[in-house]
Order: sequence, then C-alpha cells, then structure tokens
Amino acid sequence: MIKFRFILLLLIVSVAGCSHKLQYQSYYNNRNEKVLKGFVNRSVIEKDTSYKWFDENMKWGKLNEQAVETFRTKKNDFTMVVFAGTWCEDTQTLLPVFYRLVAESGYSEKNITLYCVDRDKQTTKELAQKFNPTHTPTFIVLHNNKEIGRVTEYGKYGAIDKELGEIVAAIK
Repeated sequence: MIKFRFILLLLIVSVAGCSHKLQYQSYYNNRNEKVLKGFVNRSVIEKDTSYKWFDENMKWGKLNEQAVETFRTKKNDFTMVVFAGTWCEDTQTLLPVFYRLVAESGYSEKNITLYCVDRDKQTTKELAQKFNPTHTPTFIVLHNNKEIGRVTEYGKYGAIDKELGEIVAAIK
C-alpha cells in the first residue's frame, strides 16, 4: 500500500510539472455558487467572472518577507499540491495570499498542482482521497516527492505565507 501511494504521488507530481490539459468540471451548487472540481490553474479562476474575489483579494495584505525570500532561494527544491474550494470563504481569502507569495518570490506556477474540490472535499479521479484534505484550502509542500508539511486553512499562526515559508526553510 505504501509503495502504491508513493508511485501515485510520484505520478501526480510528475504530471503537475508537465504542460498538459486541465481537467475539471464546473457546476452551480444549491447555494447558486459556481463550483470548480478537478485540476485547474490560477488562470482558470482569474479569468472566470464568477470568481471576482480572486483579483480583489490579490490586492490586499502584506506578505511575510522571510517567506518570500525562502520561496525565492529554495524555488527548485520543492513542489506544491493545493486543494481549494471555489465555494469556500477561506479559499477565497487564502488562495490569493498563496499566489501573491508565488508571484513575489518568482516560484514557478509549473511546480503547483491545484485541485478544486466540492463541499465533500472530493475532486475528479479520487485524487483527494490520496492526500486526504480535511479542510479547504490545504497547501501541501513536497520535497523529493514526499510530503514534508501542510498548512490547512489559516494554519497555526493565521499567516499561511509565514508557515509555508517555515516548512520550505526546513528543506536541507
């Protein structure tokens, strides 16, 4: 079972770094919220007028400077898997913070695999079951294809950029 999970994780991370077709579904839930489900990227959310919150929230807040520098200096040492819910207020606040960190540090978006989930934390092809996100958003840091840390929702400090920076800083 562990070997299977490692191979699956390796496959997911390998695919994330490749240029391939995004695979997702969109639908409106019973609250009339447009929900994305599956493998997307930032531009899918940015370009859809249903998600005006993304551009608005990209404008606010100050990033942790140490986290920006850590992402910049270690940008080739890790990859990220992110589970987000377009319907989720925490995602609407925190996903833009994450992408500001990415932009300011020069971290390549090719190293990010972004999965949108439904309210049951499920995505297409049952990938959520492999990483088991319990809340959205969940930011997972991988080093050498192994999970070395994750930040769930607001994390332990209420500052995901700081916490992600600490996880990445621990990479040797």
